[in-house]
Amino acid sequence: MARQKKGRKLDGWIILDKPQGITSTQALNKVKRALDAQKAGHGGTLDPLATGVLPLAFGAATKTVPYVMDSTKIYHFTLKFGEARDTDDAEGDVIATSDIRPGDAEILAALPRFTGRIMQVPPVFSALKVEGERAYDLAREGRPPELPPRPAQVDRFTLIARPDADHAVFEVRSGKGVYMRALARDLARACGTVGHIAALRRLRVGPFRENMAHPLDFFLDPAQNPATLAETLLPLETALDDIPALALSQAEFFALSQGQALSLVELMGRIPDAANPDEGLVRVMAAGRVKAMARLSEGWLKPERLF
Repeated sequence: MARQKKGRKLDGWIILDKPQGITSTQALNKVKRALDAQKAGHGGTLDPLATGVLPLAFGAATKTVPYVMDSTKIYHFTLKFGEARDTDDAEGDVIATSDIRPGDAEILAALPRFTGRIMQVPPVFSALKVEGERAYDLAREGRPPELPPRPAQVDRFTLIARPDADHAVFEVRSGKGVYMRALARDLARACGTVGHIAALRRLRVGPFRENMAHPLDFFLDPAQNPATLAETLLPLETALDDIPALALSQAEFFALSQGQALSLVELMGRIPDAANPDEGLVRVMAAGRVKAMARLSEGWLKPERLF
């Protein structure tokens, strides 16, 4: 006899405004306990130093986590010039210093090098695995790994404030897997100095924005109860709002659900303009509900995940 899972079965998303000083997993576990929920995950790790939008998926919504993690993200970060740190943020030890403080013109001239499709060396204090071990574990043991450059997509990198000569504030719009700490480190080097992130806040993850986020204290308030807290859940489909929708008939969806690919010729006139015909994703709608994710590929609509 299968052992019954502890907690309540909940399906949907909660958008948390993660506070500074705890990991994303710690924040998730606190909310999960507050809701007495069975199954949960998060959509995109934030470093302990970072604050802001942390999407939390419960139950069936965990199936949509990969699509959230692949979506567009927006950050604000403060770069402090003059000190390089081993973690590339304010929590690390100082490993180099410089008296050089670039002017605005030098910063603006360097930004285009970090926009578009770039190659980026991740911070050694990252969760990437090297021969089965986490890079940050190796770094803490005094064996920092040599991480190879990885492709990264940076859609926008803008200087938005200059509080003083030591600091500059930026807004970044990026895709999956872009390290803000590496951007800050490399921009400082491109300006002839060194630097690290002093503050980092995430404002958006796909369809989830800052104004949708609840503070952690809201979930830790003893006056709240799990049933009331569960009312903050957003529907599973909310995570897919940024992905073009394609409506299918019940018969078409049944065929897709059986693993059959559908000819795009038969779907002409219904394929959304925003859908990329070359390996682009669509959310499949049938009977007014999101039923699946599918991919446009080589003239066919191919099933990817059923909900």
